[in-house]
Amino acid sequence: MSNKIELNAAARSDMGKGASRRLRHAGQTPAIVYGAGEPVSITLPQKDLWKAQEAEAFYSSILSLNIDGQSTDVIIKDLQRHPAKPVILHADFQRVDANAPIIVNVPLHFVNTASCYGVKMQGGAVQVLTHNIRVRCLPGQLPEYLVVDMQEARANDIIHISDVKMPEGVSSVDLNRGEDYDLALAQVNPPRGGLKG
Repeated sequence: MSNKIELNAAARSDMGKGASRRLRHAGQTPAIVYGAGEPVSITLPQKDLWKAQEAEAFYSSILSLNIDGQSTDVIIKDLQRHPAKPVILHADFQRVDANAPIIVNVPLHFVNTASCYGVKMQGGAVQVLTHNIRVRCLPGQLPEYLVVDMQEARANDIIHISDVKMPEGVSSVDLNRGEDYDLALAQVNPPRGGLKG
């Protein structure tokens, strides 16, 4: 797990569309923090939030949210972006309790795709089917990403969630629902002319 991403925020009392519009014009992003207590409406500097969300780790890390000088551990639950401009319209954060499991989308890093057997020896191509999966774990065990090693994959092989080595204390939300939910993550497509030999 990497160092926490820190964001500064301020509590706000002015609500409604007009207030949110004024905040955005002033370079601020309206947001809400909920879970484990009363919801709190906050505002964050637009440029700080935009810069933080550009990092892949932002979406799969515990964030330190400093609200008027008081630090709270949170995860991002939702970002509403403007359809045409690089602007975040609203953010939802959820407080985390160190002793309560959380469910988070974690990115997948596919390694050895160019050197896997199905590509190098059989002339196939790796096709990635999804870039993240939902995991359940305690906040302190949250991985920044999960590695999917394609080294041994052959043409026509399909890599499933069950093929990913999970860190201790981390489990797949889908696999916990049963083997029918062992979703495909990647496959090695054979060459167009078919396999030789």
